[in-house]
Amino acid sequence: MEISGSLNAIGYGLSAIGGAIGVGLVFFAYISGVARQPEAQRVLQPIAFLGLALTEALAILGLVLAFIVG
Repeated sequence: MEISGSLNAIGYGLSAIGGAIGVGLVFFAYISGVARQPEAQRVLQPIAFLGLALTEALAILGLVLAFIVG
């Protein structure tokens, strides 16, 4: 039995799963922090969006590298 396909697609799939887990962890920490101290929302919200942007940037970088290498 022979497996055909590209390992690049598997690598990108794994990086997308990692990005999804990272976004979930960022917003879990944000929601739990706001639930404990609602007055800290104005401080925590920009940090949460920065974490979201950095996590998604890594997933997009994985997609770009999958196209470049493949």
